[in-house]
Parts: sequence; structure tokens; C-alpha cells
Amino acid sequence: MNSGEHYAIGTPGTPWAAAEISAWRARRQRQRRYADDVLSVIESFRTRFDIIEYGRLEYAAPSYPLFAVRSRAWNDALPIVLVTGGVHGYETSGVHGALRFIDRHAAHYAGRVNLLVVPCVSPWAYEVIQRWNPDAIDPNRSFFGDSPAPESAALLQLVAPYRDRVRLHVDLHETTDTDESEFRPALAARDGVAYEPGEIPDGFYLVDDSAHPQTAFQQAVLAAVAQVTHIAPADRKGEIIGSPVVAPGVIEYPLEQLGLCAGITQAAYKTTTEVYPDSPSATPEQCIVAQVTAVCAAIDYVLEH
Repeated sequence: MNSGEHYAIGTPGTPWAAAEISAWRARRQRQRRYADDVLSVIESFRTRFDIIEYGRLEYAAPSYPLFAVRSRAWNDALPIVLVTGGVHGYETSGVHGALRFIDRHAAHYAGRVNLLVVPCVSPWAYEVIQRWNPDAIDPNRSFFGDSPAPESAALLQLVAPYRDRVRLHVDLHETTDTDESEFRPALAARDGVAYEPGEIPDGFYLVDDSAHPQTAFQQAVLAAVAQVTHIAPADRKGEIIGSPVVAPGVIEYPLEQLGLCAGITQAAYKTTTEVYPDSPSATPEQCIVAQVTAVCAAIDYVLEH
């Protein structure tokens, strides 16, 4: 889609109303199953971890239960590490990276940190491979009081008792070609503004918190990930997705101000991973491994500092 074309739903220049949102939702089709891909795996963790149902989304029959996986030997004297995936449900490696981290690596940190892992924040979006929830709301711009996104509100409630005690939060995401072919054009149409094409970076990068940057931490995570997949270079403007590159592979956002998931705690260390699964130089397996590597490297750094 280029700037001279119109998105299939809505009238150019006019924000969507209920009819347009309904038309958009009617076009979404289930392409995979949360119960099969996510819930069945979480169920297999019950012998090793505490499983918490922290909410339920009543979007469809059956409804979507929301689960977090928590360290069984929780010790209030230890630092808390929060890992979230699937805030944008279409970003597959975030969900499966979180699940694989729990399965293969969480035990390594037993007795050293308290883990709270939420593998799939947005299960409806996971199933239909979309960025938004059924009301055309982006959960990752909705982490604030009285959130209009029930996915975001449920996670905020889960995290509230730990908010001031979390030491590290890693939020697992992807940047895909469909960001430009579908999601940003849909966003422009929804908001009644002109779509301006952007550029998709080829490679892995991180988003730091501009309010409390931790550049050395971000670079340590990237150094580990670079052993798995390539790091995204800056574009000709010295930017990645329109933001200045502050260190190789690192950009910054005001996380809390924008209502982003990575800004929901007072953690000293925060990062949002961004994997590029459409790269000709990366496989789906590499993307999952890159997510897991980022989580482990982040925890290792925090434990060392």
C-alpha cells in the first residue's frame, strides 16, 4: 500500500465509528488456536511453577483465560523479573519465546530471582494474527488507569502488587513487514489521517526507556543476541522506525507516557525486544531463540549489577 491508496475500510479523512470497527472485526478470521499453542504448554508447567489465572476475556465463546507463570519458591528477598509476550498477538516469537524461556531456562534462575512470566497478553489477537483487540484498540498504547483495553487492564491489575518491586521487565515484540502493509495503514484509516509509509528495519533491536535510559544494559543484551541473529542497522537518517539510534541497535521511547507495556512498573531495567521475522537472514526458530537469549542476557546482567 502506498500513500496514494486507501485502506479497505472507512472514508479517508474520517475516523472510524462503531460501523467501521464492526466491519474491520468481521474480516478477522481465526488462523491458529490459543488453547492448542499456548494453554496446553502452560498446563504442562504446573508441576514446576505456580500458574495464576489473572483474568478472562469474554470476546467469544469460549472465553479466553489469561495466565501468568510464577516461580514456585517465591522469596520476597529476591529481585522480581517480569517477562511479557504477545501484547501484540500477531508477534509470534514473543509468545513462543516466553514459553520456551519458562520451559528451558527458568529453573536456572531459581533461588536467584522471582519470575513472573505472562506469555500471551492478547490471545484473541494471537488467534487472528492482529495487532489490535476486537475493538480496534492497541493494547500496547493502553497501559494506563481506566484502560479501554481489557487485556491491558488485566495485566495492570496482576502486576500492581509488584509494581514498585520489579527489578527487570523484558517485553517481547516483533517488527514485521505487515506493520507497513496492514497495521500502519489500518491505524491511519482508523484515526482518519493520511498514511505515511515508513521503513522496516532488517534485524533485531531494542527499545529503552527515554525517562530512565540504561544504555550499557541494552548493549549487553544486544551483544548476546548478536550471537544468534543480526542486529538492525540505522537507516540513512540514523534512525530505526523513525526514532534516533542512541547506540547500535537501540532506540528510546517514553514508555509510561505512551502507555506501553514496558512502562508498567518502576523497574530500574526495562527493554522491549523487536525481532524481524521476515528477514531473509532469519528463521522463525532464530527469532524464538533470539527472544530467549535476550531474556537470559537481561537477567544475567541484572544479577551481575
